[in-house]
Amino acid sequence: MAKDSQAFEQAKQKYQPVLTLMQQLGVQVQNVNMEGNKLLIRGVAPSADIKNRIWDQVKLIDASYSDLTCDLSVSQAASQQPGATMTAGAAAGGGQNQRHYTVKSGDTLSKISREFYGDANQYTKIFNANRNILRDPNTIKPGQELIIPE
Repeated sequence: MAKDSQAFEQAKQKYQPVLTLMQQLGVQVQNVNMEGNKLLIRGVAPSADIKNRIWDQVKLIDASYSDLTCDLSVSQAASQQPGATMTAGAAAGGGQNQRHYTVKSGDTLSKISREFYGDANQYTKIFNANRNILRDPNTIKPGQELIIPE
C-alpha cells in the first residue's frame, strides 16, 4: 500500500504545474487519484481555450503523458455564454468569435493552427487576424497574445 501511495505522490508532484494552472484558471477539479499505474485528473474547464491551455501544460511536462489520464470537459455554462469565447470587439461588432492564445517557447503559427483548427495550413487565418503585431508569419515570440478567429 505504501508503494501505491508513493507512486501517487510522485505522479502528483510531476504534474503539480498542471494542477496549479487548473486552480489558477478556474478549472473545477473533480478527481485526482491513481488509476492503475496512471495519475487520473478529472475536471471541468470554464472554456475550450482553458482546456487547451491545460493540455499545453501537460505536454510541456511530458509530451507522451503515458503516466497520466487527463479527463477534461468544458462547462455547459461556457458553451451557453457566447461572451465567454468572444472578444469585446467581436461581440460589439457582431463579427467572428475570437479566442486568445499566449505564445509559448517552441510555438509556430502552424502548430497553433493545428491545435485550434486541426489543420496546420490554416495558419494564415491567425496571421491575418494579428497583422497589427505580426510582420512575418514565421516569426512569433513567447508572450505575444494572439487572436484566434473561429
